[in-house]
Amino acid sequence: MDQRSGGLAIEAVSHAFDGLTVVDGVSLEVGVGELVCLLGPSGCGKTTLLRVAAGLEPLQQGRVRIAGRTVAAPGTWTPPEDRGVGMVFQDYALFPHLTVAENVEFGLGARKPAERRATALDYLRRLGMAGHAGTYPHTLSGGEQQRVALARALAPRPAVMLMDEPFSGLDIRLRDAVRDEALALLREEGAATLLVTHDPEEAMRMADRIAVMRGGRIIQYGSPADVYRRPADPFIAEFFGNINRLSGIVDEKGEITTHLGAIRADGFPSGAAVDVLIRPEAVRLNGRSEGASATVQCARPMGPFGLVDVRLAANDCVLTSRVPGTDLPRCGEAVRITLNPALTFVFPRATP
Repeated sequence: MDQRSGGLAIEAVSHAFDGLTVVDGVSLEVGVGELVCLLGPSGCGKTTLLRVAAGLEPLQQGRVRIAGRTVAAPGTWTPPEDRGVGMVFQDYALFPHLTVAENVEFGLGARKPAERRATALDYLRRLGMAGHAGTYPHTLSGGEQQRVALARALAPRPAVMLMDEPFSGLDIRLRDAVRDEALALLREEGAATLLVTHDPEEAMRMADRIAVMRGGRIIQYGSPADVYRRPADPFIAEFFGNINRLSGIVDEKGEITTHLGAIRADGFPSGAAVDVLIRPEAVRLNGRSEGASATVQCARPMGPFGLVDVRLAANDCVLTSRVPGTDLPRCGEAVRITLNPALTFVFPRATP
């Protein structure tokens, strides 16, 4: 049977340190060839869950299955080296006394030396590192070391890849390049991959599905588009970037009346107090055509897009708009604004 069949299944896993629960009844599946991101703030339990799956933390409650085989459950324990798992961490964890090629060969076990060397060189070539095969890790840049760590993890062709913030130590330009190379190779290899990150952009860029964690639980699980466009609660909406916030009362027609027009509040009863969360890209600047009157307070170019703060004439409320390009309006310029309802979210009003 193909060792990769079945992927990774985490079933009702809970974990505590000194009586404090950090993972609370989490269930999660990662299919063969799928990349799932565990996304959340520091301390939400995502790294602990990854370590339990890897066997680096003893299982306390629940079950872990890899490629259809139970590797951790009450009365069952398989050590990390026998789980068919590849691991990549932020700190690379390369052996300083071994060459680049020897680092990659390390996990290839009892294969013949020539086969180990050929496999190591193949993975290094696919990551653009074959020319460094005879060098030592300390001579490499951070991005090069991470490519070697990835090659070492993938060379044994594990059923599951577990990655804990593997790109967070790299500068922005290098991070993008290494992420794209890693993603291409992971897709080619077809392992089930679980990636821990606190970076929403990274999760959106890489994942087939995103599991958002908070307080030890998964609070939303879905495709990047679903999580971004249909957040389950205000925390998730705000975790993906700055949010404009309005408040209102739902009327008899199931709408909230605002100075930007009526906003649908499906599922809320008449009289409900709600918060309206609006992504900056939902605030559209329309020059002097239709929409609510506003004045530009400031405009900040951010590379391929700009952030424009506008003050509504009707109530002095300031909203931030994200607009494409660098041809931004001037401070003091009169504009009109409308909303994209697809990026406007209604939730029960937060209590102080």
